[in-house]
Amino acid sequence: MDMVFRWYGKKDDSIPLQYIRQIPGCKGIVGMLFDIPAGEVWPKEKIKALKEEIELSGLTLKVIESVNVHEDIKLGLETRDEYIENYKQTIRNLAEYGVEVICYNFMPVFDWIKTDLEYVLPDGSTTMAFEKAGIEKSPEEIIRDVENSSGDYTLPGWEPERLVHVKGLIDAYKDVDNKKLRENFAYFIKAIIPTCEEVGVKMAIHPDDPPYSIFGLPRIVKNREDLDWICTVVDSPSNGITLCTGSISEDPANDVYQILAEFTQRNRIPFAHVRNIKFIQDKDFYEAPHLSAEGSLDMYKIMQVLHDNGFDGFIRPDHGRMIWGETGRPGYGLYDRAIGMSYLNGLWEALEKRK
Repeated sequence: MDMVFRWYGKKDDSIPLQYIRQIPGCKGIVGMLFDIPAGEVWPKEKIKALKEEIELSGLTLKVIESVNVHEDIKLGLETRDEYIENYKQTIRNLAEYGVEVICYNFMPVFDWIKTDLEYVLPDGSTTMAFEKAGIEKSPEEIIRDVENSSGDYTLPGWEPERLVHVKGLIDAYKDVDNKKLRENFAYFIKAIIPTCEEVGVKMAIHPDDPPYSIFGLPRIVKNREDLDWICTVVDSPSNGITLCTGSISEDPANDVYQILAEFTQRNRIPFAHVRNIKFIQDKDFYEAPHLSAEGSLDMYKIMQVLHDNGFDGFIRPDHGRMIWGETGRPGYGLYDRAIGMSYLNGLWEALEKRK
């Protein structure tokens, strides 16, 4: 198991690499190129520069998140083949510089939805939350609220160039149901997995966030059945899952522990996002501190299931609170994620030393 930390690059992240290097047990960076629009090839020179910068700090770059999938691929438009070829070239370019896992998603329009980026907890810290009352707003209103709460930071999956035409994008999906989106996903994954197998890269799809339909948009990565179908449509170790414990648990009907056990045993989880959530009522929740007692998930049990079923991939602490006066990109401050990483490493050490 390798513990890694998401970082957006020196131009887009206020956290210096040397600070991340000081987190005990942190082995690597989950990197990305923020300035490459979806559908374009990631240039080798930029990948090389990112890798050299990270390795100079004493960390590794083996995981990339996210190589965004162009909406034309999700919609199944005639132009998708061009974007798929670009995606395959990006996979080759990343593999050339040692990348082993690519995290991505297949969510239409929005990569994730939260209704509050500054939800205040009793201790005064702030976190991200989802309350269904907020979804009664229009998509445009939610985008405006999110932008107003994000400060000067661009949020992953909410890039302005993607969302400026949000109404038109939602309209474009009016004839795309879950069945059609599955067909479009199958077309995409069947096209890229041979390239992944050739160069030794594992694709790791992120669950829908939340794992049910919002604004009438289709969802195909929302439960155990969907994950099984994804792993079956192309039966290859290169076709895997980023198992996000927070996202999959946002639907209380999902048994996150059973899902973790099954797909770890099947060797289909090369990457895990491990975070805790706290249900407020029904499906409303906020993103809690990692400690089990602070949320609705048993984090010891999550790590135990991964450990005891032979997990040997990458883990990153996911979505921390803003604490101790820190400001920055919501969910991606330094302090709380560092605490979360230390906690998860402590649980893993305890599991390793059990008699």
